[in-house]
Amino acid sequence: MDGKSDVYGFGVVLLQIFTGMTAIWPTGESLVLWAKPYLSSTEKLKSIIDGGMEGQYSENEALEAAQLILKCIDDDPKQRPSMRQVLEGLEVIETIHENFI
Repeated sequence: MDGKSDVYGFGVVLLQIFTGMTAIWPTGESLVLWAKPYLSSTEKLKSIIDGGMEGQYSENEALEAAQLILKCIDDDPKQRPSMRQVLEGLEVIETIHENFI
């Protein structure tokens, strides 16, 4: 498996954590395909975040996480970030979170 496939898989895991949903639903529908329009819309974003995380994140954290997930699950592997870039993105989110609490 190449690095860009690993990044995609990691993005799917982040999306599962973010939404609290499984990657493939019993109907066969893909979480990635379903979630993409929500991740790219600030207004819709709040409606897909796992309710158990309510009050534990700021709007800025949610937006950064959504942008990072979108980059990881990009259809074009060449457009996906490296794992180093993903780590840097997670560190940005961590910094925002530290300032939130």
